[in-house]
Amino acid sequence: MFSVLLAVIYLSYISLGLPDSLPGAAWPSMQQTLGVPMSCAGVLSAVISLSTVFSGLMADRLLRRFGTGPVAAGSVLLTAAAMSGYSAAGHFVTLCILAVPYGLGAGAVDAALNHYVAVHYPARHMSWLHCFWGIGAAASPYIMSFHLRRGADWQGGYRTVAAIQLLLTVMLFCALPLWKPTAPETAAGANASAEHIPLKKLLRRRGVRRVLLMFFCSSAFESTAGLWASSFLVTSRGLRAETAAQFASCYYIGITAGRLAGGFFADRLGDLRMIRIGLCGAAAGTALLLAPHSSALACCGLIVTGFGAAPVYPCLLHRTPAAFPGHQAQQMIGLQIAAAYTGTTVMPALAGRLAACGCMRYLPAVLTAFPVLLLCMTLRPAAEQQPSADTDCSGEL
Repeated sequence: MFSVLLAVIYLSYISLGLPDSLPGAAWPSMQQTLGVPMSCAGVLSAVISLSTVFSGLMADRLLRRFGTGPVAAGSVLLTAAAMSGYSAAGHFVTLCILAVPYGLGAGAVDAALNHYVAVHYPARHMSWLHCFWGIGAAASPYIMSFHLRRGADWQGGYRTVAAIQLLLTVMLFCALPLWKPTAPETAAGANASAEHIPLKKLLRRRGVRRVLLMFFCSSAFESTAGLWASSFLVTSRGLRAETAAQFASCYYIGITAGRLAGGFFADRLGDLRMIRIGLCGAAAGTALLLAPHSSALACCGLIVTGFGAAPVYPCLLHRTPAAFPGHQAQQMIGLQIAAAYTGTTVMPALAGRLAACGCMRYLPAVLTAFPVLLLCMTLRPAAEQQPSADTDCSGEL
């Protein structure tokens, strides 16, 4: 039962990655069909992210009331319905409306599965869980590129993803009985998990705001690179839209490969060391994107960027149960995911202003700033990272 449930969790995380990379791969074609400015991709991303932020903040209450299995299954059903709507949408406003259920579903399933794996499994499984997100995210640009190369419209790519999402939804509902036997709780643990700390009180605890800032920056970097990579290749490297969509998948291939490889080293190196190594690689990858008039180096840069960014987010999440006492971990993961999607709300929209001003060539320089900032935040002296004796929640790396 335990191994079957783990396989279900892995496969269900594909459902989170599949829609995430579709807008970036499809946007050059969507923008022309819908007749909207290039910068509207940031608006659509913001609607999705704001919905996900709300869902992340509500995840603790949903999980305490319904449990991990039902929340995961219902959330994937929401995203499947949203993707089905995308496949028939012909107006930008319709896409924005459908972005709300997609964001709500994405935030809830993200919080549910990440908390479950962080509590019940070692670090390597958190890395491999996010590797399956990368599989979904890497597959979507290929799906979209396949439809565009055949002369079909971008709606065909969304129809294919919606069908896959529906299959994953059926799998999750069939697997509902598997969740209970693997998560036995003592009476003390059940009582602890029922305690909900007010948000203002939680934010005042030592290290919480710093951790949330790290999640903000990590996701801002990942989402901005994923959303605008295809448009950067079209506007700054002169590639065709269908070719750029295929090249953009290199970024997600890098993430997938990085998380697959990282799982073999995560337990041995530890979360903090993995984060630092990954940030150095991400900075090197974005630097490669600065090479002028070289699509080959741009492709290599996207792979290196994804490979470097791969361990940062899952390792940050896996540290949560160790940094925060048991009943706070579930609430903190929901809050961290809300902070992460706040990053995906703000930065892609700001990058969209670069596109609107014709300054997309500066995107690699903007991206490089994030891993450098995160690396500086992890290099504090060890003495400063030790929790004080009078605090019940360190929240520190």
